[in-house]
Amino acid sequence: MKFASRSTPAASRSKRAVEHGRDGRSRTALTSAMFLLAFATIIGRLVWFGGFEPGRIDGMFVSSIPASNRPDIVDRHGEILATDIRTASLFAEPKRIIDADEATEAVLTVLPQLDPGALYRKLSSKSGFAWLSRGLTPMQQQAVFNLGIPGIGFRTETRRFYPGGSEAAHVLGLTNIDNRGISGMEKYLDDSGFNALQATGLNRKEGLKAFRLSIDRNVQHVVHEELVRALKEYRAIAAGGVILDVDTGEIIAMASVPDYNLNDAGDAPLKKENLNRMSAGTFEMGSTFKIFTTAMALDFGVVNINSQVATSPFHVAGHTFREFHNEGNWLSVPDIFKFSSNVGSAREADMVGTDRHREFLTRLGLLSKMKTELPEVAMPTQPHVWKKINSMTIAFGHGVSTTPLNTAVAAAALINGGYYVPPTFLPRTEEEAAAIRRQIVNPQTSLDMRAIFKLNGEEGTGRQADVPGYHVGGKTGTAEKVEHGKYNHNKRFNAFVGAFPIDKPRYIVMSIIDEPQVEKGKPNAQAGWNAAPMVGNMVRGAATFLNVKPTFGEVGQHLMREY
Repeated sequence: MKFASRSTPAASRSKRAVEHGRDGRSRTALTSAMFLLAFATIIGRLVWFGGFEPGRIDGMFVSSIPASNRPDIVDRHGEILATDIRTASLFAEPKRIIDADEATEAVLTVLPQLDPGALYRKLSSKSGFAWLSRGLTPMQQQAVFNLGIPGIGFRTETRRFYPGGSEAAHVLGLTNIDNRGISGMEKYLDDSGFNALQATGLNRKEGLKAFRLSIDRNVQHVVHEELVRALKEYRAIAAGGVILDVDTGEIIAMASVPDYNLNDAGDAPLKKENLNRMSAGTFEMGSTFKIFTTAMALDFGVVNINSQVATSPFHVAGHTFREFHNEGNWLSVPDIFKFSSNVGSAREADMVGTDRHREFLTRLGLLSKMKTELPEVAMPTQPHVWKKINSMTIAFGHGVSTTPLNTAVAAAALINGGYYVPPTFLPRTEEEAAAIRRQIVNPQTSLDMRAIFKLNGEEGTGRQADVPGYHVGGKTGTAEKVEHGKYNHNKRFNAFVGAFPIDKPRYIVMSIIDEPQVEKGKPNAQAGWNAAPMVGNMVRGAATFLNVKPTFGEVGQHLMREY
């Protein structure tokens, strides 16, 4: 049996009261929420105008929304290489622009570099926000402000300032319009965790520790000034230089010209002529490769420093190797180096053998992409298959292309006792270097190479690099450039790899000069007349900053004491 349920009038009234109460509370809650939302919006706008727009006058206002901060970049002694500065950027609220034509004409009176068509389209659009120009100077900001155009305002932003201008352009790199690193050590800084710090919002300027490099600002200035001078004096298309601590692997200075002012770079970094030739360009290094051929022959024991090697012409794979400088049919190992004998170097490589030759250059890092902090590093090139003829030409610097920085680091390993020390643009102590270095040649090989470097600096092609009191030794290299698959006899890429003080080397100093012309009064444009003097000038200018004291022998020391 089913029973129909009945509600009494009292029960119905009670139920309706409960429901009405619930509806009332819901409406109250909804009203409260709407009120709170409106209140929050008002507060937000007050904060915006009160905290972020303190200078609003006749529709013009300045926004000081916290911008992205970066730590200062400093040299090894704490001198500033890069820092943040505040700048004003101009924007518009197009919906508030009264007359787009008039506003366009007014803004162009202060910023004539802006595209008139693009500016008008921005000002006449229906959007709520449009950037007009970033990074205004204080004078430009004041001039635009004085125009009093409603709907146009400023936002305070942060951009990078580089006190040295172009001096360390390729090392420091650049940031983009949003102050993010896009090249050089600026990019390394971001890729090493700074981007993550920015994402957390913890990158307040006052809390950021300076980012220290191995670069010495004074030495960097010396190197850069010498490259600028050489570029002009030798009428070359490019020049470069590096100073490297052979014990720690620290890059003390590195530059490549042409370059550009980091404070006004524009599209300069994209231009081919502004390539960082020291680490991002590969070249056949010419006779500087005889450094490695000589060391290889000594290290494998196929010769010793007193050995005599035949330098008469010989044939390989249809090619005849002849001596450029005829100094006799037999030369000692040091004389092969001093007279830059192609035939002697090819014979040394032949005695070592093709496979061991390739292994030795790989061991020195000459055939591998450099591992260091700088993002712009090129991969060396080599033959896919090494034949005997390849080994012969590579012995004197043709057939393999590598970077000048690879070359400098490999040379350091041959005069620092035989240790390969990875290069770095960050400070590194000798103890830290000792923990990561690798012995790659015998200590005796290194001692022999120091003696050979010294001989060439005193009697050979390196004489123009020697500086009284500082005893620079090293090797020149003059390589004909390849064009359309053939060597152009009229275009050269020259280099000099020097070490000093040569009796106990502490620094590798290397120069390159691309397509130098013959100087007036000089017999030719080979490296001895340009690349070598460049190194001499770098040593002369940088030695004091590197704390290297000159020595002049017993008589010289006596005279110095008397003085």
